[in-house]
Amino acid sequence: MAEHEQVKPLAPGAFQTRSDDEEALSTQSKLKKKRYIQCCGCVTALLLILAVVILVLFFTVFRIHDPKIRMNSVTIQQLELLPNGSLRTDVNVTLLADVSVKNPNVATFKFNNSTTLIYYGGKVVGEAYHIQGRVKARRTLRRNVTVAIVPDKILAVPSLISDINSGALNISSYTNVLGRVKILSIIKKNVVVKVNCSMTYRISGGDFHGEGCKPELDF
Repeated sequence: MAEHEQVKPLAPGAFQTRSDDEEALSTQSKLKKKRYIQCCGCVTALLLILAVVILVLFFTVFRIHDPKIRMNSVTIQQLELLPNGSLRTDVNVTLLADVSVKNPNVATFKFNNSTTLIYYGGKVVGEAYHIQGRVKARRTLRRNVTVAIVPDKILAVPSLISDINSGALNISSYTNVLGRVKILSIIKKNVVVKVNCSMTYRISGGDFHGEGCKPELDF
């Protein structure tokens, strides 16, 4: 009868070593996954903060504000009356306006050639064209505007004689400025500023009073 071979049991240390390796790999995998999730969370939080900052800047600092035009003073030269109550037509009548353009934005306001029209009795009696320019951020540009008045057009107004007898001429002006505001080469806005002003010219004193302007803005 053949002798039974003795079966030797496997050493328990082999199972223990494999189990430890698997546990170590599992722990490393969990740590990598945790770090990945944390990294994604940090990136997401930074993106959200950046988006909020951009929105806040867009609606506050980078918001396009209305440029403002102000007529500081107005004078008229060589507007002479004849003894018969008419006007001299052989002289050049000019209206000088001291105008300010205020830019409240954080970027330069550039404007193209603009126009100023002078009205009397509902009719255009003079006009002027301004050269293009630029107003730096949060600055005010001041310049003089010379408007050529046509005496013949003033004489054509039916109410001229009665206005002369009253001692005052009601005059209005209209200024149209077309420009653009560009912030960081990203935010660009075309802006049209329109200003209507009304004033009264006192013949005895040769000056204006009661100037009032109403601005308008188009994007």
